[in-house]
Amino acid sequence: MTAHAIPVWMWLVIGLCCAATCHAALAALLHGGRRTARSSRRDHSTSADSPVPVSILKPLCGAEPRLYANLETFCTQTHPSYQLLFGVAHASDAAAGVVRRLARAYPDRDIELVIDATTHGSNRKVANLINLSGHAKHDVIVIADSDIAVEPDYLMRVTAPLADASVGVVTCLYRARCIGGIWARLGSLFIDEWFVPSVYVANALGYGRFGFGATLALTRETLEKIGGLEALRDCLADDFWLAERARVIGLRTVLSDVVVTTDVIEGDLPSLWRRETRWLRTIRSINPLGFACLCITFASPWLLTSALLGVSFDTSGTDLAQSTADAIVDISTSLGISARLLLHSRSARSWRAFWRDLPLIPLRDGLMWLAWFAALFGSSVVWRGVRVPLNVSDASASEGDAYETNPSDRP
Repeated sequence: MTAHAIPVWMWLVIGLCCAATCHAALAALLHGGRRTARSSRRDHSTSADSPVPVSILKPLCGAEPRLYANLETFCTQTHPSYQLLFGVAHASDAAAGVVRRLARAYPDRDIELVIDATTHGSNRKVANLINLSGHAKHDVIVIADSDIAVEPDYLMRVTAPLADASVGVVTCLYRARCIGGIWARLGSLFIDEWFVPSVYVANALGYGRFGFGATLALTRETLEKIGGLEALRDCLADDFWLAERARVIGLRTVLSDVVVTTDVIEGDLPSLWRRETRWLRTIRSINPLGFACLCITFASPWLLTSALLGVSFDTSGTDLAQSTADAIVDISTSLGISARLLLHSRSARSWRAFWRDLPLIPLRDGLMWLAWFAALFGSSVVWRGVRVPLNVSDASASEGDAYETNPSDRP
């Protein structure tokens, strides 16, 4: 580039590249590293003097890979008193057989299979939860997705913060367990190296509007105050809106440092694409400004742009603007690459996994950028084979009129 004046649009691009580098650096520094639910022990919720009984609601649909093993982790909790409620719509659902097998293996556990096809609005998961809630015996309720695995002290730790009257909902982040080939690996990187670090950054910057289906713990009193699960029957982002409704009435959301494990099973690109665009479109529907800012969180395309800008500048002369711009993009590129590698290192479960997945980073970040662009458009998502419209009326749930008496659905 030989022109002395650098156009405004180029300074804007340089600014975006620097913003992407700053995000990558924050994400790498704030990421919990190889910490797991087992190794994480620093929060205040590790124990409770007198733990109260808990009802766990697990909506099921189909026999997912590792379903038995995942559900079994809920049967080995150290909590002294809890009820396990598993819900399916039909007796022929393969998940029902898994639950019956589990009940035979753990006869001392309070396990109940609820078969109920009653619908309550457009969200089938919420309908399942409503059917389950009628069987809950206890005043503390934990809602947890079917595909997560937890450590034995999970229940003690995620329910303990509810002893604080200012806490409305406790929610958990999750790490990915890859089940499959390259597409599942890419899906795991989406969770471990984009979604989770982005939540840590947002939380550090003071954004507390979280609610993840991996875990939502709350009291029956809070649930009644926010209108019950029935208030979410037509919400796509039911997990987010449940926590949001609690925040509207002045209760806090606690992001627990308990990190559970979720299975990633996508076997092909179309499945992965549908899942990730569903996430991103759902984010767009509940937080348009936050969605717009996500464009700087996909590091590799911005690092490539920054490197190309650095090559294009002609610094052989004495032009101060070009020399300054060249220095900025060079520093940004170097720091950005270092931060992205550090984030990958802290996310990887082992050095073998680090080197195995290292070549996938540019592809992973590039796919996320394309998915973000695709999510700019469209008014519906595909969830469990059903096309669901993005319900813009979900936002009305935060206005308060519903209280007279939800990186959305996690895959």
